[in-house]
Amino acid sequence: MRKSRCALCGGEMKPGKTTFTVDLGFGVVVVRGVPAMVCEQCGEEWMKEETAETLERIVDEARGRHAMIEVAQYEDIKKAS
Repeated sequence: MRKSRCALCGGEMKPGKTTFTVDLGFGVVVVRGVPAMVCEQCGEEWMKEETAETLERIVDEARGRHAMIEVAQYEDIKKAS
């Protein structure tokens, strides 16, 4: 199996978790436990397209509720969908 390399520094990418945060101007959305490939050398994080699409949906829903602060656990969101 070929090792995945970081596009920024060439370090080895390993499966891990990250916290995704976005400032909507009127509020903040935080999603914890987001699956990602994380570079062991520089810490850069890369997500699959499906994960990014789920995060976009979470942010759009928070924007629609005009939430000041919204914190979610990624796995809980995936189970509910």
